[in-house]
Amino acid sequence: MYSIDLNCDMGESFGAWRMGNDTELMKYVSSVNIACGFHAGDATVMRKTVQTALEKGVAIGAHPSFPDLQGFGRREMSLSAQEIFDAVLYQVSALKGICEAFGAQLHHVKPHGALYNQAAKNSKIACAIGEAVKALDKNLIFYGLSGSFLISEAENAGLKTASEVFADRTYQADGSLTPRTEPNALIKTSEQAVAQVLQMVKEQTVTAMSGESIALKAETVCIHGDGENAPELARTIREKLIDNNIQIQRR
Repeated sequence: MYSIDLNCDMGESFGAWRMGNDTELMKYVSSVNIACGFHAGDATVMRKTVQTALEKGVAIGAHPSFPDLQGFGRREMSLSAQEIFDAVLYQVSALKGICEAFGAQLHHVKPHGALYNQAAKNSKIACAIGEAVKALDKNLIFYGLSGSFLISEAENAGLKTASEVFADRTYQADGSLTPRTEPNALIKTSEQAVAQVLQMVKEQTVTAMSGESIALKAETVCIHGDGENAPELARTIREKLIDNNIQIQRR
């Protein structure tokens, strides 16, 4: 029997916090990645999202990014390996502390946005992130793009990993995600998203924009919480996975 983790980015708001889609999305996913303040989120949002995730019984992950509030962490930055190590250590430590204050346990770390994308292609950046996670807690699971430096460098650091694929993003022939600045980077129909997820989980391949079928390892599927109709997409994907005898469970 197949099994897969469904993850979703959460807590990406500020101040006078409204749950938005987060509470609804937690009904359908098995793990969440909570913003740690550098691209979105703040102390109050982080606490409330952790408490809600604890109530819903989903695995809690930290979602650190470049220090880029104005760009939502999606702009490329040039930081030294030490600066990246420090930024990740700072953010993950904050969320880990909030988890422990409420009797929850931090389960995983998944970088966000440009930090994720740059590290996928740059071993030095990926190494700095992995070393920061290891320094804090070697038992944390590292979520990263399947087949990228995020996975190989985390494994080199001795961390457990979860190879991530995306329900709502298209792929290039080299296994990278189509940049958001390019046309058709996002998958907008549930039919296309479901078909891609089933292919990735059952066949361990994905069809790139070029039409090529490329191999990948699918252990956790990301559904972006800020996407159009995200709860409906998450519910549909969950239902179709179950219909195909695919078990949904955390890593």
